[in-house]
Amino acid sequence: MAIAKGDTLPGATLIEMGADGPEQVHLGDRLKGRKVVIFGLPGAFTGTCSTAHVPSFIRTKQGFDDKGVDEIICISVNDPFVLQAWGESTGATEAGITMLGDPEAAFTTAIGMDFTALPAGLIDRSKRYAMVVEDGVVQTLQAEENPGVCERSSGEALLETL
Repeated sequence: MAIAKGDTLPGATLIEMGADGPEQVHLGDRLKGRKVVIFGLPGAFTGTCSTAHVPSFIRTKQGFDDKGVDEIICISVNDPFVLQAWGESTGATEAGITMLGDPEAAFTTAIGMDFTALPAGLIDRSKRYAMVVEDGVVQTLQAEENPGVCERSSGEALLETL
């Protein structure tokens, strides 16, 4: 069952690229006492993710900052090397968006946002969603019915909820 407004996010260990290589990130620690935007998507370097979803959060980063958001996190079922390259190529890293990998889809599955689309070669990937989380509790969750669409989960749509 998918996570919903009012639910506490499960504990998860994700991975990001640090100065000396891959580093574990304990999501619960990162969320404690903070207001964070998390958006998930099917994969780095994929169409809608690269042309619509990530750019929407780059465009709205200042608006989220103005609303008291401490961090914007992009979670993808990819390894940290791919996410580092993708963050650099899209401008997300320069904009201050944190790119976290969920390489085994453990977090994505735990929150019920996993899907598989064999014809597209996408196995155990993330549905497209965006949420506002305060102190680990989901305040707003907006998910897309179709992973190729970025409307309800865009930075602009989520920013309107604050």
